[in-house]
Amino acid sequence: MSNKNVIIEKTNELLNTHCYEGLRNAAKEWLESLGTDKEKEAGKKYVDMLQESIVDIDAVINLFSSDFGIEKFGREKAEEIANHAKEVKAKGAKWCDCPACTAALEILKYKEDLLA
Repeated sequence: MSNKNVIIEKTNELLNTHCYEGLRNAAKEWLESLGTDKEKEAGKKYVDMLQESIVDIDAVINLFSSDFGIEKFGREKAEEIANHAKEVKAKGAKWCDCPACTAALEILKYKEDLLA
């Protein structure tokens, strides 16, 4: 499978997650641009959005341990996510392991192909 096919597959996985709307739009725009003269420009925008959207594990812990996170998500869910993030960090992870961040990290392995 070519790298472009892998990127398309991972992009479709990303689009099937709950992710930041700006990232979702950049992913769709890139898919729609494939094979056109807008592909390179859309690829650059997509890479920028991917890089901006991946969440540091400490940010996840801080959010879900905060009063805001508890209020927004409820104490039980916030504690569940914060505890999970602490476990992930204890295993050495630097990034959030939610489906959206995981897909974004996978796609960024092919960053050079998106920018080509």
